[in-house]
Amino acid sequence: MAPQDFIKFGLIPEFIGRVPVSVSLEGLDVDALIRIIKEPKNAMVKQYKKLFELDDVELEFEEDAIREIAEEAYERKTGARGIRSIMEKVMMDVMFEIPSDDTIEKCIITKDAVLKKTKPIVIHKGEADKEKKAKKRA
Repeated sequence: MAPQDFIKFGLIPEFIGRVPVSVSLEGLDVDALIRIIKEPKNAMVKQYKKLFELDDVELEFEEDAIREIAEEAYERKTGARGIRSIMEKVMMDVMFEIPSDDTIEKCIITKDAVLKKTKPIVIHKGEADKEKKAKKRA
């Protein structure tokens, strides 16, 4: 693009004169979006885990769920900014349920929860012990 193209789009010439380099950007791919969801210091997954810790609830995201969130953001072409709205839709019901129920010990976000086929898995206190004993028997 030439500086004249930016002026056609409505940017003022004074601004264009102060921006010496014009570059084109490529969109993020799914793997980059997954890294954004999980890795930064303030990553969305870490933020939600911290919020749940305040209510003494362990939050777990299955890898398939994280990939599905990234793929949905990629398909919408919203990039990293779209991740928050997707995650909020997935987490909305559980976020309201957990503070009012002291028996909840763990919440697992699955791919089906992201796809709205099922709700996130909620494990109540005592249920985790039953599951562990059942696994030992099997």
